Amino acid sequence: MNLLELIKSRYSCRSYQPASVEPEKLDYIMECVRMAPSAVNKQPWRFRIISSEEDKAKLQRCYVRTWFTSAPMYIIASIAHDEEWVRSDGKTHGNIDIAIAVEHLCLAASEQGLGTCWVCNFDALLCKELFNFANNEEPAVLIPIGYPADEPKPKIRKSIAEIVK
Repeated sequence: MNLLELIKSRYSCRSYQPASVEPEKLDYIMECVRMAPSAVNKQPWRFRIISSEEDKAKLQRCYVRTWFTSAPMYIIASIAHDEEWVRSDGKTHGNIDIAIAVEHLCLAASEQGLGTCWVCNFDALLCKELFNFANNEEPAVLIPIGYPADEPKPKIRKSIAEIVK
């Protein structure tokens, strides 16, 4: 499958089979994440793998949706703010860097036959507290990951003429 086909096949999965993600697939995905580019190569990110029943229950308190509980595993992507690059006008790039890395994660998972979903609408303060994040570290994205139990819905995208000027 070429990159465009992979991108077209990736979708926000909201229903998962109970099967576990194989360690070798997770290792491959995290290696793809590790290779993601970042501003000035700062790599201001951390990824926590959440797979124990206790930790999954804690994380599910941060985003209370029925579909979310079907995932066999989660990844918390966080920004280490004291490591992010800051442009001369004060703009921080941690949010951009984490977005690039998480999309590498989602595409690599899709390539491996796994589903993912970006979850940004969660209680980040509760997550930080429950998982003892350092003061400088911000949980930015929750990524449920596993084998899909649903089918993708058609994607609605703007035309090339609408986005390229």
